[in-house]
Amino acid sequence: MKFVKSLVVTAGVVVIVGIMSPPASADGDAALGAKVFAPCKACHLLEANKKGVGPTLHGVFGRKAGTLEGFDYSKDMKAAGEKGLVWDDATFVAYIEDPKKYLGSRIGKPSANTKMVFPGLKKEKDRQDLLAYLKKATQ
Repeated sequence: MKFVKSLVVTAGVVVIVGIMSPPASADGDAALGAKVFAPCKACHLLEANKKGVGPTLHGVFGRKAGTLEGFDYSKDMKAAGEKGLVWDDATFVAYIEDPKKYLGSRIGKPSANTKMVFPGLKKEKDRQDLLAYLKKATQ
């Protein structure tokens, strides 16, 4: 009986923590994220069906990596998608910290060969702000 009570209490704590924990994008400031995105504009557009040097980021969340039709992705980005990488809040934030290292970790290499030359965002606040902006601007 003591085990059952302990299990019920533990489950209750998990539920409460889950309710109290905000989603990743809730921590970011979309207005500040627009400023963080400024250098990204050199390669990425936010409109559907428009690509620049990089693929459009419109509709990126929920999309399998390396699969936007009409864009020629690197072999490593395609491989990450084939291994199940799907862009969501957590994968985007982890990726944008150090794109080559993150992508490499998804395909079993120390560092991936990608077309994106951006070195990454080292500050967690910048990553969260960028996420908030992209979630708002690309849906």
